[in-house]
Formats: sequence, C-alpha cells, structure tokens
Amino acid sequence: MSKRLTCDVVVIGAGMVGAACALYAARAGLDVTVVDRGPVAGGTTGAGEGNILVSDKEPGPELDLALLSGRLWAELAAEFGESVEYEAKGGVVVATSPGGLTALERFAAGQRAAGVTARLVAPDTLYALEPHLAPGLPGAVHYPQDAQVMPALAAAHLLKASGARLLTGRTVTDILRTPDGAVRGVRTDGGDLHAPAVVNAAGTWGADLAALAGVRLPVLPRRGFVLVTEPLPRMVHHKVYAADYVADVASDSAALQTSPVVEGTAAGPVLIGASRERVGFDRTFSRSAVRALAAGATRLFPFLEGVHAMRAYLGFRPYMPDHLPAIGPDPRVPGLHHACGHEGAGIGLATGTGQLIAQVLTDKAPDLDLTPFRPDRFASPEEAA
Repeated sequence: MSKRLTCDVVVIGAGMVGAACALYAARAGLDVTVVDRGPVAGGTTGAGEGNILVSDKEPGPELDLALLSGRLWAELAAEFGESVEYEAKGGVVVATSPGGLTALERFAAGQRAAGVTARLVAPDTLYALEPHLAPGLPGAVHYPQDAQVMPALAAAHLLKASGARLLTGRTVTDILRTPDGAVRGVRTDGGDLHAPAVVNAAGTWGADLAALAGVRLPVLPRRGFVLVTEPLPRMVHHKVYAADYVADVASDSAALQTSPVVEGTAAGPVLIGASRERVGFDRTFSRSAVRALAAGATRLFPFLEGVHAMRAYLGFRPYMPDHLPAIGPDPRVPGLHHACGHEGAGIGLATGTGQLIAQVLTDKAPDLDLTPFRPDRFASPEEAA
C-alpha cells in the first residue's frame, strides 16, 4: 500500500462533473484530490456530445440549474478561450407538423417565463438559420443560450486549472467512516485517502459508490449511440433537433427510443443522435439504433444521405427515476456528498453542480435550493429513520 494521503475533500470521478466539482472546490480554498479507476473523461464524458442546453428543459429545478450552469460555462469559456472548443451556437428545435409547432410554442412560452430566451421562427427565417433543412417544415423555436464544448478537452482543462491532486487508475473499494458513522475518506487499491468530505461524482457508477457507504442511490445506465460523419464544411450551424426529442428525454421507458439530433462541430464532423435505452451496461453494437439515427438525421437534413459515416460510438448516461440529479450532502452519511445522475445533461449541468457542491462544502448558502436534488429523496423508510 502506498503512503496515506490527507486532504480536505476527495472527489470520486474524473469526468466532467467531477472536474467541475474539483475546480470550484479548489477555487473556494479547499485541498482537493480526484480519484478515478480509469483515465480522465473515461466514462460518460468521453462518449458525450458536449451539449450545454436549456432548450430541452421544462420550467423547474433542472432548468434553473441549466441557466446557472450556462452562465458559469460562459465565464469559463472567456477564461479558457478556444482550448475547450466552446461554441455559443444556439439551438433550433424544429416542428415537423402544425400541431407539433403549436405544442412547441406552448412549451417555449413556459420557458420564457422562467428566464429562457426562446424565439419563434417562421419558415422563411428558419431556412435563413439552417439553409439545408428539409423543405416544408412549419417552423421552429430558436434558443440562443444553447452551446457546446468538446467534453473530454473541457474536463481535462478544468482538472488542470483546479490544481487538484489527480489519481487515475485507482479503484475506490470502500468509504472510510468514523465510529459515529461520518466520512473520514476512502480506501483505494492504491492506498487510503483521508478527508472529512467525499463527493460521489462517479456518473453511471454512482449507485455502486453510494452502496459502499451503505446508502441507496438509484442511478441506472441508459445507453445511447452517436453517429459521426466525415469532416465537412459547416453545413449545420446550430444544434438542431426535432421537437419529439424533449419527450424522449423525459420518458421513463426502458425500450429503445430515437429522435433526430444533428449538430456540426468545430473539427468538421457532424454528430448525430439521439438514442436511449436501458439495457444495463451492455456494450453490444445496435445496428437498429444506428440505422434509426441515420434515418432521422436525413429526414431533417437530406444532404446527409450522400455523406459518409466514419464511426459510431456508445456511452451510458446516468439515469435517475425522476430525471433529476443527486446534488448535495447525504444526511444519511455525514460528510458524503453526491454529484451524479444527470443523465444526458451532465456536461451542461456540470458547472452549476460544481459550484453548488463547493458552496455546501464551505458552508455557504447555495445559489439554488437543493431540496429537489436531495440524495435521500428515494430512501426507504428504514434508511430515512
């Protein structure tokens, strides 16, 4: 066993959420150690598209977190420049029928009341925004606050900027506790890390980490595929998706669901999503899912029929039953904090999550009410007692 290390807080997980927790905790004056059994961005972060979205969120706590996170991302973009490939490109949510446009208008009206900039787009304006869309679409809503980063780059840069001690290739095997049950660190296969606070930012493995502390957190993996085209001149200028994507995100179904999501990147390839299904950690390639992605994308952008796909990759989003992440202290285990369960929104919500965790760790009032995100909201009567 290596020498025991001591710090103020151990963050478990070197993905985007863990990186943001480390950055804001360090900037709040804490000595931070980040530990991950794999490399930086080796899990969900490395398999994501890098979306920073408000467009797909209805009014409520997740949208509040998205608005906070968007402001923080803009600050970090000014700090890191182009190194994280931040693009404030905006989103365009397209209706494919007149009835769909009416529903989309109602949804956008509620978002506007909550602080989102959502602009109704008539057909003539729509094709000025996205000239290569399929003809005959009835309209859309433009969301200028939507943005994108390259997630693996962003996680790496935030971790470096934090100055945190980074221990990759180390598996956490236990949560160390004092005789009265409070956290005193973690045990890893490379030695113990002693700290009065531990942050569970383990993404889809958040349930396993919680179980090491003897508590239940119902995080489940939700598999999704992304199709990547050959590099192209900029043909898609925003994040563009069909309005039914919002319903798919909010669905509780375990079955395969796909809805077209198309966006260009700074590097040239077009990214095509989105699929979601709950099949555990099954990494089997799904031809049906990828075919559905391609078909949906070409319905939105017919030019893609003549474009080569270079590859497809899959990842697992950390799904929670009520579609809200767990953020904040766990009252069942003093010193244990959770920052996981963001499903497909973890890149976008990471900055707000990191700031909220840092505020709680330093006994400051958090920017948002953490009640909706309480980690123990799914606790059994025995756990709550």
